[in-house]
Amino acid sequence: MSPPEARPLVCVRDPELADSLLRLGAAAGADVEVPVDPVGARPLWTEAPLVVVGIDVAPEYATARLPFRAGLVLAVDEQRTHPDDPIVWRLATELGAEHVVFLPTAEAWLVDRYTDAVSGSGAAGRVIAVVGGRGGAGASVLATALAVTAARQGSRAMLVDADPLGGGLDLLLGREDAAGLRWPDLVDTAGRMSPPALHDALPRVGELCVLSWDRGDVLTIPAEAAEAALEAGRRCSDVLVVDLPRRLDDAAVRALQAADLTLLVVPAEVYGRVQRRPVWHGPYERTVRASPAWCADRLRRACGRPIWRPRWSCPWPASCAPNPSWPARWSGATCRPPPVEGRSPSSAGASWPTWTPP
Repeated sequence: MSPPEARPLVCVRDPELADSLLRLGAAAGADVEVPVDPVGARPLWTEAPLVVVGIDVAPEYATARLPFRAGLVLAVDEQRTHPDDPIVWRLATELGAEHVVFLPTAEAWLVDRYTDAVSGSGAAGRVIAVVGGRGGAGASVLATALAVTAARQGSRAMLVDADPLGGGLDLLLGREDAAGLRWPDLVDTAGRMSPPALHDALPRVGELCVLSWDRGDVLTIPAEAAEAALEAGRRCSDVLVVDLPRRLDDAAVRALQAADLTLLVVPAEVYGRVQRRPVWHGPYERTVRASPAWCADRLRRACGRPIWRPRWSCPWPASCAPNPSWPARWSGATCRPPPVEGRSPSSAGASWPTWTPP
């Protein structure tokens, strides 16, 4: 009978090799099982998300004729056993190992396998990147609205603030005092993060996780830290929304490369059309029309991208109803959200748009 929660299985007896394998598992946030012998390992062998066998017990496990399983890893201390030693490859064949790792050289690779094991085998979430064509275009509000709406519709959602000069999306949500990790706590990250650990450590707004900035000095996100955070976020979310800066640094470029959909928010005005040029050279799939003040056809021709106009699920409130004197193309086609009480977009309730990927 399989355990209630399958954990990585580490079969090792040598103290030094055991210390290395357990240390790497702890670095990935993995709680592992260490059986005494093949008899104790047999009930867990096929159900464990990852099995690592030390070369010190490999002959014993090969003789036990345990069931074949995919992803089996044979771990070798390369300081005591040379990679060219024929016995390594003979034992790997007899054991049915899919990978042979030589430590400490392959430590980072093994941490990644531990991370995959504790993260589950579900598909990674969808990444939506949002960037403003100019300052004040509404990119941060749109990114927040998408993430809040996805969370309200039952998706596992994460909102990532990749703009160090934006003031912080936790402030926009009214949760700047919430406890949890911010970017300054992650800038020194090297290698992969544990998705469950990141998910549990971030500030939360209801069911929405938020990775933002604190009020300290402005820092640059190293590309490696940004890539690690985005990958961990994708693995623990159904929808990951990233608010990008207008000046694309290395971290923002990594986010663009990871994005399944990128939205460029451009106010429908001549000034906005001109100002979007510095950030226009990118793989933007949609332009978001942020105002009804300009004809969508003209904006589409000017930008050379399809136009996506968010459609709000509520009728015009009396305080912002369209003026009857406006041209027909300005009214009815695109609505502004109604006034929001308080600072938090989440307080708008049903006023947020029904989220459907464009």
